[in-house]
Amino acid sequence: MNAQPRKAWIITGPTSGIGQRTALDLAAHGTLVLVGRSPAKLKEVEAEINARPGGHAVSVVCDFADLASVRRAAEEIAGLGLPIAGLLNNAGIMPTAITTTAQGWDLAFTTNHLGPFAFTEALIPHLPDGANVVFTCSAVEDPQRGPAVKAGFRGARYLTAKDSLHGHWEPGGSAKPSYDAYATSKQANLATVLAFARETPRLRFNAVEPGFNPSTGLARDANPVLKLLATYVIGPLAPLMPGGSTPKRAARMITGVLTDTSKDTGVYHDEKGHPMRGSAQVQDPAFQDRIVAETRALLKDLSY
Repeated sequence: MNAQPRKAWIITGPTSGIGQRTALDLAAHGTLVLVGRSPAKLKEVEAEINARPGGHAVSVVCDFADLASVRRAAEEIAGLGLPIAGLLNNAGIMPTAITTTAQGWDLAFTTNHLGPFAFTEALIPHLPDGANVVFTCSAVEDPQRGPAVKAGFRGARYLTAKDSLHGHWEPGGSAKPSYDAYATSKQANLATVLAFARETPRLRFNAVEPGFNPSTGLARDANPVLKLLATYVIGPLAPLMPGGSTPKRAARMITGVLTDTSKDTGVYHDEKGHPMRGSAQVQDPAFQDRIVAETRALLKDLSY
């Protein structure tokens, strides 16, 4: 009798922080498809997994700020012909300044929402019934989230997808550069999960809030002083704060949600894996559908 093929799991952003921890945990559950920007860093994680007994990982290079790169990566993954059991959209950035792509598009919105959205839609036809698609979201999209407000966030500031592409946000937002872009991109992730869960019931779509993790590689362009403070001062204290976590704990929670074999879909999990609610705005199905429809129209116009 032939053995069943190993399940395969796609993970984006697996070369640092929570993504790397999750990739190492997830390696015990089957073949990993590691998707990220840096070929050298991908190879490091791939080698670490392949050196483990039974470990198997392959790498696919993809820059989520480059829609053509996203399309090529999805085609390459589909061509692998692996029995995909799940996809974790974990790649993301939180710039510390207003930053744009080579095309002049807002970098956070493009990398955190447009790229993963296009990537997921390209892969959906290749996912078997019951596959679990998980997005890493953030509670900073909720203007009622106390710890996020204290940190300077004012919730998502969505106007339209096209406005977001060009860095235009609802007035009254954060005084800190890029916070509105990050919060809005994360709200768009969550809206996508909730809308896709209703649109495509043959698959499962779920979201995770990994908790406050200042020592991750999320703020990759922060200055060296801020990085040192985040890693060695604030990071160790994070688990003691409301909503705080560590990359190790977050990875364990995310791996559990991704490999869960229940039929749950459209669930948003907090840092402990418990169901939570997003902002009042993102809970509205009409708002979720508007974000999805506008994103699809925008991607069509961009003709990537």
